[in-house]
Amino acid sequence: MNPDVILEFSNITKQFSKGQVTALDDVSATVRRGEVVAILGENGAGKTTLIDLILGLTTPTAGRIEVNGQSSRNAVNAQQVGAILQTGGLLPDVTVEDTLKMIASGYSEHVALADVVKQARLEPLLKRKVGKCSGGEQQRLKFALALLGDPELIMLDEPTAGMDPSARRNFWADIHARAERGTTVLFTTHYMDEAEDFSKRIIMLHKGRIMADLDTPSMLALSKSVLVEANFPGAAPELSERTEVDEVTWLSSAAGEPAGTSRRVRLRTRDSDSLLRHLVTETDATDFTVQRAKLDDIFISMQRDADVAADATPDVAVAAGN
Repeated sequence: MNPDVILEFSNITKQFSKGQVTALDDVSATVRRGEVVAILGENGAGKTTLIDLILGLTTPTAGRIEVNGQSSRNAVNAQQVGAILQTGGLLPDVTVEDTLKMIASGYSEHVALADVVKQARLEPLLKRKVGKCSGGEQQRLKFALALLGDPELIMLDEPTAGMDPSARRNFWADIHARAERGTTVLFTTHYMDEAEDFSKRIIMLHKGRIMADLDTPSMLALSKSVLVEANFPGAAPELSERTEVDEVTWLSSAAGEPAGTSRRVRLRTRDSDSLLRHLVTETDATDFTVQRAKLDDIFISMQRDADVAADATPDVAVAAGN
């Protein structure tokens, strides 16, 4: 493995129910040291399954995963990987302080408890029982536990689920500080703003496949385009070859129109003025809407394209997994 690469997974497939459900299908990527990577996808896209595979909690049906040039389980056993998972792992009747001490006792070497307490902002919570902590406070405890082994790679599975906005900001400030020290971070999230603000790279999963893998600036450059929608009664003009049009999506008949009498089109453009001038002066388009595209829009558009491609080639369609 290239010494600059900390994680590599090649042609990973994971199936459940004796092959009846494919959670991941031929997924490949490499992650370099110090990268902060967001893994996005709808429920069932395969995000949690991928996290579990990287942590060695399950094995792939096919393909290979290496962390620091070794198997996932060996890397975890060598304290090179830390994780914050969605559920489980905490005893509600044990104090925060005793939880830290108990988990630390299982390490051959660990970061000083005072240091992880400070990094995770746990000082006011040490004597509190875990079951009395809020969801955000429990996530901070999990963060501290993930830091005990001084890992080179931290996996975060929906780490801010259930947190209020203030807790989310504080949590990501802590993660950002850790990343600045060179730790590699992979995280899954349903919050698109977290991917925009805190990742250097975005991997989008859909139905077990990678449908996009771009550095964050490139992904956001797509989301800075403009979406123009319009209705076309009768025959519609050819728009895909216009230089100012980046993407054409034909929608169903417009609301309130009989099927087949009017079609609505969504156009992605970076020159909305020129496009609108053309539509108004040279076509019979009506009922315009114009809005700035967001990362959510890019994601939904890519999902739609992937589904259309899958429908066109049903033999490679993939069942949704975990």
